Amino acid sequence: MGVSYVHSKSIAIFLRALIKQSSSRRRTVIEPSKPTSTNQLERKQKQPSPVLINFCGSGFVLHTFGSDDEYCRFIADWTNYTVIDVQYRLAPENPFPAAFNDAEDVVTWVRSQPESFDIHSLSLSGFSAGANIALAVLSSSSPFCQKDGTNVFLTVMSFYGPVDMALPTPQKPQADPSNFIMRKIFPTLSHLCHKCLNFTSVDPNYHRLSPLFADAGNFPPNVLIMTAPQDPFAIEAERLADKIRSVEKKVVVCNRMDGCAHGWDKEAVRGTSQCKAKDDAYKLAASMLQRAENEVNGSRKTEV
Repeated sequence: MGVSYVHSKSIAIFLRALIKQSSSRRRTVIEPSKPTSTNQLERKQKQPSPVLINFCGSGFVLHTFGSDDEYCRFIADWTNYTVIDVQYRLAPENPFPAAFNDAEDVVTWVRSQPESFDIHSLSLSGFSAGANIALAVLSSSSPFCQKDGTNVFLTVMSFYGPVDMALPTPQKPQADPSNFIMRKIFPTLSHLCHKCLNFTSVDPNYHRLSPLFADAGNFPPNVLIMTAPQDPFAIEAERLADKIRSVEKKVVVCNRMDGCAHGWDKEAVRGTSQCKAKDDAYKLAASMLQRAENEVNGSRKTEV
């Protein structure tokens, strides 16, 4: 056991004790025959349903699976999509590319079930570290980047995800530095989490780790990127949105939620601006998914 692992493990133990997952979260767990356990919120349909695969935030280290329950249930209730919320392996016990590989495995499993899922209406979403995973997998995974230039994914939706892992979080500029916790505390905690990925063995500029450096043409036709001005990941995510916009026929929606910080939608209090931002963001996500599905269905009718 190396010194670096012991150091990372100590960091992980400290952070996991500092940020404990709420024991009050409710979720329905099923375990299909696939490499990772999932939450699956499924609307009963007579035909294969479109699919949204979601990856929760975790800093790549924290046990926060289930924190996106409200979002997943909202999408399942307001669209025709089956939502699969993925539990992926965490660092430092499972450093990069373990989470990336888990995400690939889930996508592969979904695509192997055409009798249950509409594999032509496959989308990914994620929050924080989960957004990084979603963006990296669909833009950089060789099994899913087709030789003819088409993408097997229809939509990707990123909520306050880091996209440039080469720049340590404490060095990232913030659009709104007024939030003391986001300015002084969160960057340090984020940097400690990211160190657990074991950058000594991988270049942080690698596009499977930093989606900002991926080929813009590899992203799907519909992209939603939600940022917050008090979040150190906002400016780099908006740079990625601009990069993808440069590609013809990409629909890119990038919204900065005023007055919000990293993770603003989690446990937002009803009646606050953060809660309104959460409602607006989830509705926008559902609208983008539904519009993308309608486009696919329209194309099918035209072909017939």
